[in-house]
Amino acid sequence: MRPAWSIIFFTSISGLGFGLAAWVVLGFIDLVHPQQIFGVGGLVMLLIGAGLLSSTLHLGHPERAWRALSQWRSSWLSREGVLAVLAMLALAGWGWHVFAIGTPPLWANTAAALLMAVTVYATSMIYASLKTVARWHHPLTPICYLMFAAAGGLLAILWLQAFLGQGQSDAFELAVLLALASAWGVKLVWWQIAGANGSGSTLASATGLAGLGEVRSIMPPHTSENYLQHEMGFVIARKHASRLRLIALGLGGILPCLLVIMDGGSAMGIGLALLLHMAGVFVERWLFFAEAKHTVSIYYGHQH
Repeated sequence: MRPAWSIIFFTSISGLGFGLAAWVVLGFIDLVHPQQIFGVGGLVMLLIGAGLLSSTLHLGHPERAWRALSQWRSSWLSREGVLAVLAMLALAGWGWHVFAIGTPPLWANTAAALLMAVTVYATSMIYASLKTVARWHHPLTPICYLMFAAAGGLLAILWLQAFLGQGQSDAFELAVLLALASAWGVKLVWWQIAGANGSGSTLASATGLAGLGEVRSIMPPHTSENYLQHEMGFVIARKHASRLRLIALGLGGILPCLLVIMDGGSAMGIGLALLLHMAGVFVERWLFFAEAKHTVSIYYGHQH
């Protein structure tokens, strides 16, 4: 499918924001002074808000985006929107409690973190629920989204600890390294097995003429490219996809890990690691869409 930069930005940045928010409410960063509360809270809200707003740019009528919230009973897109609004309200309430009263009870922190995770899960299910895209319709798809959100959030916490001058332990740096390695390890597996067997659909199965021999299209259905071909028929060469996978892994996984190992106590070094990680995630998300094939493309001669 044709990658849309607004959706790539949405899934990447909002995932980072929700991942960071989950670790913040679980107490992985000390928020003692009001400027720390408003600074960290503002950063989290900025990441989540920017991601959500960018997603509306892909719509034909962005001003009607609010209407999608009404379809939560049947649509993962609607559920994600509702959960995102609830998550931002919960974060605002959590921040107010920390500022005015103090640290909320453990059950409230845990519930808020779970809400962040469920919101990321809903984002992933917008794609994983589509049986018509074999590449996405796989159990590892939501796991990849959740693990990238968790790993990116932990790396952001490590940067905030260095930036705010808070103590950093070797154990926490090791946890960040393990999270990054695990996220990209699962992604490597996903690249190998997700959609490997195709959709199982062919022209023969679609027409019910398999028993009569080979089924093929005699004439193209259109003389020029239509909307479905433009949006659903995007094709990326296998050699380019392999090269981009290596770039994503190098930028998003290997280089950040090396920077954490060599310069784990430096805000500049960890900040660079976070930027590189997100650059790798952007490439990974571009491939996520570019390598997906919708079953409608079989009608136009593509093989799955």
